[in-house]
Amino acid sequence: MLPPEPDLEARFGVGRGVIREAIKTLAAKGLVSVRPRFGTHVRPRSDWSLLDRDVLSWVAGNEEADRDLLLAIQEVRSIIEPAAAALAAERATKQDLKRINAALAAMETSHDQASATEADKAFHLAILDATHNPVLQGFRGAIDTILSTVFFVAVGSPGWFDDNLPNHAAAARAIEAGDAKAAQTAMERVLGYTRVKLSKRKPSANERTGSVRKKRK
Repeated sequence: MLPPEPDLEARFGVGRGVIREAIKTLAAKGLVSVRPRFGTHVRPRSDWSLLDRDVLSWVAGNEEADRDLLLAIQEVRSIIEPAAAALAAERATKQDLKRINAALAAMETSHDQASATEADKAFHLAILDATHNPVLQGFRGAIDTILSTVFFVAVGSPGWFDDNLPNHAAAARAIEAGDAKAAQTAMERVLGYTRVKLSKRKPSANERTGSVRKKRK
């Protein structure tokens, strides 16, 4: 249960209107429930809108991100993106191919983490757009946030980005050649490489603390 409104106002140094607007936003995203006479309660994580850009960035967008959550996110990517690459191979226009290849070139010439992240996101989002499926394109916001989070954590592994570039290039070539099966396979390799790196990531301090608590229980 969240503290009463007056306590929240004092804690954050804001007025009642701001607190109520914040609670309204959290409720709309499935994080809390508000019931008269029962107060405001945090809802189970299973009810959270984890594909919402804001929620995903709040939950996973920091260096203490839960490894299990990151791996779950990677599973979602593994479901969506290989199929998207196959569709892109069948449907990509000349303009789509130009965007995909430009993003790949930017990845290959990136000189720091920020430029590498932006180029990587541009590559994957360009492929998503090349499906010309409006429902898949609706995942753009979530995929954008997912890529930022996963990249931020996985980039700590030496050679992770450079070693995965050939897989990205293979996906681009397959899409350009119109080979749906090869595009899907290449994207599976892109994501599989990242999944392996994430699985080898050491648990954060919070995760280790949580594991100790579970063992004690």
